[in-house]
Amino acid sequence: MINTNELRNGMTILFEGNIYVVLEFQHLKTAKSGAMMQTKLRNLRTGGVINKTFNGGVNLDTANVTKTQMQYLYASGDMHVFMNNDTYEQIEIHADRIQNELLYLTEGVNITVMMFEDEVLGIEMPDKVVLEIVECAGAARGNTASNAQKEALTNTGLKLNVPLFIDQGEKILVSTITGKYDSRAK
Repeated sequence: MINTNELRNGMTILFEGNIYVVLEFQHLKTAKSGAMMQTKLRNLRTGGVINKTFNGGVNLDTANVTKTQMQYLYASGDMHVFMNNDTYEQIEIHADRIQNELLYLTEGVNITVMMFEDEVLGIEMPDKVVLEIVECAGAARGNTASNAQKEALTNTGLKLNVPLFIDQGEKILVSTITGKYDSRAK
């Protein structure tokens, strides 16, 4: 149990039968209604974000979400197989649960799997991943403006803009936070 006055960013709570992570919080105090806690919460099961205001001093249940380092192995239909780096146990996660992350997943990448009891809530990607360019438009002649870019397609199906000097077959670093080109991979 945790008091609403003790809420902080990143905490996980059980509320109305769902598991939420606190994205933002703000203490509000008015003369008429007393202390309140205004929060922005993300549902870890659905990914939806809600705004919720709690009265001050209300107790909430905390959710013990475990995070385990795992490696992505392969896809088998709609299921994706991950292996625990310590125990070599394998788990399968349905594609619906990790729809956004699939654009950054390549075999062998290490990720963090979030679990509540025996339920897989989702995965956390590293900040940057290495992807290969499988298709890109040619540079337009005379297009030498600074920061000129062209559209490219990666081996995972991610479409993004890359600098003109990037060619098909090259490996690049992509930010999983913004979905944008970061640099050439070393």
